[in-house]
Amino acid sequence: MVAGSGITKVLNRVLIGSPETEMPKKTMTDEDQKMKPVTACILIIGNEILSGRTQDANLQFLASGLNDIGIQVAEAHVIPDDSDIIVAAVNAARVAHDYVLTTGGIGPTHDDITSVCIARAFGVPFGRNPQAEEILLAYYSPEDVTPERLSMADMPEGATLIENPVSRAPGFQLENVFVLPGVPRIMRDMFSGMKHRLSGGDPVLSISITSELPEGTFAGPLALVQERFPDVDMGSYPFFRDHKLGANLVLRSADKTRLDEAAGAVRQLIRDLGSEPIEDETRPGDDSDKLS
Repeated sequence: MVAGSGITKVLNRVLIGSPETEMPKKTMTDEDQKMKPVTACILIIGNEILSGRTQDANLQFLASGLNDIGIQVAEAHVIPDDSDIIVAAVNAARVAHDYVLTTGGIGPTHDDITSVCIARAFGVPFGRNPQAEEILLAYYSPEDVTPERLSMADMPEGATLIENPVSRAPGFQLENVFVLPGVPRIMRDMFSGMKHRLSGGDPVLSISITSELPEGTFAGPLALVQERFPDVDMGSYPFFRDHKLGANLVLRSADKTRLDEAAGAVRQLIRDLGSEPIEDETRPGDDSDKLS
């Protein structure tokens, strides 16, 4: 979880026994609203992830896909199949962010409780969605139709379906919350089919600069550069390569001019310390392959 975040505080209250505590709504001026980035929270739901039995493969895909359309993932949480925690997390996230995406917990087994928890979070009835039921009945042969399979058509009242081109059982959207399955291949196809519903801002760009200096050498000066450019996110990702310490310095911003200015300051910092920066190109902000 993200330390100190509003969602973390709400979940902490759930764990000590007050699940219905709501997040206060933020008040923003018109100018704040114009400058505010479009943000999302991803909730990865499943005991199997927390136990280590299953490795999550969805967060990186979703974060990259959202960034491509100008939506910044501000928080991501892995939470258990616990109804109070799911309800609290959804309610906190849907107030704090423009969009919430959940993965996991919408299958046919007893521990697939995400859908009913979304209904509880919104305070709406939960039951059979006729359109979803029709899709499932058309997909399964009569002898394969079971109550458990049809339970995947049970959703909050007012939900809009998200098409599943792989196994047909749909996900759904309720206001700014999008509920997706945990199986990576199915989730990816469903996200690709529904992302046109999301409205983002300017895509976040990134510049990666490699320094062959150890972090301890440039940490202080880098902090001073960050103070000069508070609107540019700067991360240092150390590596040990060819028996030498170094770091990839990744800068991210939706403002290309400010990003270029900050990158110039970082390059000069490295030169002032007696080394030479190794360049990479400006590109959309998926810098995962630089963290090595």
